[in-house]
Order: sequence, then structure tokens, then C-alpha cells
Amino acid sequence: MQNLLFYLGFATLMAHELDAMTQAEWRLLFVLRRLPEATAETAFVLVHIPLVAGLLWLTNSEALGVRRWSRLAIAAFLVIHAALHKRLDHHPLYSFDSALSVGLIYGGGLLGLLYLGVVFASRLRQPVPAQDEV
Repeated sequence: MQNLLFYLGFATLMAHELDAMTQAEWRLLFVLRRLPEATAETAFVLVHIPLVAGLLWLTNSEALGVRRWSRLAIAAFLVIHAALHKRLDHHPLYSFDSALSVGLIYGGGLLGLLYLGVVFASRLRQPVPAQDEV
């Protein structure tokens, strides 16, 4: 269940990034909005190559600790990302108001929250080792 929630959340984030291209999201981003339009658009696309590659590498790492913490961080980011979009929804350049955009943004946030809930609930159910076992 945890893996499914994580992968669905990650997939909504990637689909949102596709949608972000159609909405010219770079116009809302602090650094990119200061660049010429064509440069900002190209930079927005190209920065996703190492970003997505890094996220895939971390979240599928053979090192359990790296995999666990990176998935928790992405799930938390999904929640924060949804809150950031809510905060920006009255900005004059904000155009993420279609059902698809809203579903991807807030659906991703919900999936991130559910993933965090399932992970933390499963940890609460794990038995605590006795003092002499530590």
C-alpha cells in the first residue's frame, strides 16, 4: 500500500509538471520569472532532467535509509506544493484552474498526506524492543 501511494503521488507530480508547461509555470517562479521568456521556458524544461533523475535515483536507492527518507521528503513536498499553489491561486499569472490542474495539484497533496499517514501509522504498530534487546 505504501509503495502504491508513493508511486501515485510521484506520478501526479510528474503529470503536474507536464501541465505546468502548458500553464507557463516558470512565470511564477522567483528565479525564472526574471529571465527572458524563451530562456525561462528552456531552463524550466532542462532543470527537470537532473531533478527527476536524482529523485528517481534517491527514491529507488538500494540503501533503505536513503530510499525511506527521500520518499518521506517527496511526500511532504507534495503537501507543501499543494499549499504553495493554494497561496498563489489569486496571482494574476496563475492559470492552474482547470479540473485537470486542480486534480493533479491537490490530488498529489492528498496522496502525499496519505503516504505519510500510512508510513507513520505502520511505525506506531511496530513493537518497541525491550531495554535489554537494544
